[in-house]
Amino acid sequence: MNEVVYDPYLPKEVEIIQRTQESSSIFTLHLRFTDEDHHKQFQFYPGQFNMLYLYGVGEVAISIVSDPRKKTFLSHTIRAVGRVTKAMQKLQVGDRLGIRGPFGVGWPLQKTIGKDIIVLTGGLGCAPSVSIINYILGRRRHYGKLSILQGVKHSDDFIFRKQYAKWQKSDHTEVYIAADQAGPKWPWGVGYVTDLIDHIMIQPDNSVVMMCGPEMMMNTAVKVFTQKGILENDIYLSMERNMECGIG
Repeated sequence: MNEVVYDPYLPKEVEIIQRTQESSSIFTLHLRFTDEDHHKQFQFYPGQFNMLYLYGVGEVAISIVSDPRKKTFLSHTIRAVGRVTKAMQKLQVGDRLGIRGPFGVGWPLQKTIGKDIIVLTGGLGCAPSVSIINYILGRRRHYGKLSILQGVKHSDDFIFRKQYAKWQKSDHTEVYIAADQAGPKWPWGVGYVTDLIDHIMIQPDNSVVMMCGPEMMMNTAVKVFTQKGILENDIYLSMERNMECGIG
C-alpha cells in the first residue's frame, strides 16, 4: 500500500474521543483523526503545536500535550479566553474539528541527551511542558536528573495535579511548585516560581533549562540561571506571545 503523503498546511478532520475539564476555564480535548491511516502516520515532537479549526468560528494555535509515543489520541489543553476557544469549550465527545500541523521546531531533546534537564514553567500548567516531561521520563536512561519547577498565580489555578504527583514519584526526578497566593490546604510552596531555583542542585556544565510562561518571569529566571553559571546557549524559551504559551 502506498504511503499517505501528509501536508501539514491542509486541515484534517478529527473527532473528540474524550474531554477533561481541568478547571472552570481550562479543558483538554483528546482527539483522533477520522482517517485511520492518517492517525497512524501523524507524528510530532514535544513543543510543537497544531492549528485547531472550529467550523464556522475560526482557528487557534494550541500546543500538543500528549506523549508522542502514544497513538491512542492527540491531546490539546485549552484555556477559554477568546471567541474561538470559548466556542471550543462548548464542544463535547463526538463533535468534530479541523487540524493543521504540526508546526514549530519543538524542544532540543536530541541535543540534550545525557544532560540534567530543568523544566521551569509559569501560568496555568503551561501545556508545552507536559510533552517534554513525558518524553524524558519515557526515555529515562538517556537523560540525567530532571527538575520540574512550576508556578501559578493562585493555588486554584494549579492543574495537571495527578500528572505532577506521578512525576514526583519518578526516578531521578524532583518537583517543586509555588503559588503567589495559596489556599488553606495548599501543600506546596508560596511565592514566585523563580524562588524555587534555589531549591535544586545545579551542575552548570551539565544542565539545560527549558522554560515556558510569562515573558517577565522568564527574563528573571534567565538572570538567576546565568548567575548560577548556566550558559545562555543552554537556556531555551518558548516565546509564543500570541498563544498564551500554547494554552489558547
